[in-house]
Amino acid sequence: MLPFQLSICGLNELAEFMHSDVSHAISILDPDWPDPHELAHFPAQNRLILRFDDVTFAQPSHSHPGSKDIEKLIIWGRGLTEFGVRHLLVHCHAGVSRSTAAAAILMVANNPGQEVRALDEVNSIRPRNWPNSMMINLADAELGCEGAFTNALRVHHARVAERDPNLAQLIKLHGRAHEIPEGI
Repeated sequence: MLPFQLSICGLNELAEFMHSDVSHAISILDPDWPDPHELAHFPAQNRLILRFDDVTFAQPSHSHPGSKDIEKLIIWGRGLTEFGVRHLLVHCHAGVSRSTAAAAILMVANNPGQEVRALDEVNSIRPRNWPNSMMINLADAELGCEGAFTNALRVHHARVAERDPNLAQLIKLHGRAHEIPEGI
């Protein structure tokens, strides 16, 4: 779906990519988390760092993703083909929620109308995934998907919850039970 290779990982996997052909990186970190030292491997112009918590609704004690974050991601992502990207690495803390949402957003931004296919592609790249619904909802509005991206995510979450009930339970324990379809 993208004209370059895409990988998704968590912080504990970053070192595995430092001696690969990764040329560009997107890091999504908690607001007060220090930049991982592995990022110094990439020139500043080859990396995008976004900082917000892995939350799916506004909470007073957390920094949530905003429309400006999603707009910045989309603009940077659309320009990647001009940057000579060979291999893009997208990471967050666990490589499950924010990074998988960002990867799906990049795919839909570059392939309008392919929301389901983008989430299927994320699933094939990173089988343990649960894209952040707030990020997807914001991208749905920013990209003019008219609910198609949000709806595709609901179906995706249901499939992942059925396939990996332990992950669904973990998502519930982290205050995101609203993302679990009823009956699962």
